[in-house]
Amino acid sequence: MNTATTASDVRTHILATGQRIMAGKGYSAVGLTEILTAAGVPKGSFYHYFGSKDAFGEAMLQAYFDDYLAEIDRTMAAPGRTMAQRVMAYFEAWQSAQSFQDCQGKCLAVKLGAEVADLSEAMRTVLRDGTDGIVARLSAAIAAGVEEGSLAIDGDATALAQSLYQLWLGASILVKIGRSTQPFETALATTRQLLHLAA
Repeated sequence: MNTATTASDVRTHILATGQRIMAGKGYSAVGLTEILTAAGVPKGSFYHYFGSKDAFGEAMLQAYFDDYLAEIDRTMAAPGRTMAQRVMAYFEAWQSAQSFQDCQGKCLAVKLGAEVADLSEAMRTVLRDGTDGIVARLSAAIAAGVEEGSLAIDGDATALAQSLYQLWLGASILVKIGRSTQPFETALATTRQLLHLAA
C-alpha cells in the first residue's frame, strides 16, 4: 500500500468515525479526543488532515452528501423499475435508515442541520448545497415519472420535490421526538397521494 493510499484511508476513517459518533450525539457534544480515541488516531494526524473541528465538520458533511447523492443516483437508475417505483424506493429507504434508535451515521443532515447551520457558515453552505442536490434529483425523477406516465402531479415537479423533502425532514424529527415511526407512515401515505399512486 503506498503512502497516498494510506493517507486517504486514514482521512476517510477519521471522517467515518466522526460521522457515526456525531450522528448519535450531535456536533457540539462531541470533542476531538472522543473521535480520535474511537478512530485510534493521534491528535497530530488529525491536524495533518483538518485545520480545526469546524474544518473537520465541513469535510464530514461534504463526504456524507457525496455518498448520499451517489446513493440517490443509484436508486433513481435502478433497472427494471418505473420512476414511480424508484421514487418510492428512495422514501422507503429513508424510512428504514432514519431509525430513532440508531441511524449509524445515516441521518447526519437530520441530526446536525439546525445545530451547525448556526455555528458555521461553511457547514451551513455544505448543508444547503447538499439538500439542494437532493431536491434537484427528486425533481428530475418526478418529472421523468410524469413523462413516462408512472406517476402524476398537480403543479410543478420542483415545488413538489421541495415539499416532499420538507415533509420527510419534519417527519424524521417527529420520529425522534415521539420515539414512534407513525410520522413516517403518514409521510409515506401523503407522498403516495401527492404522486397519485395507489396505496
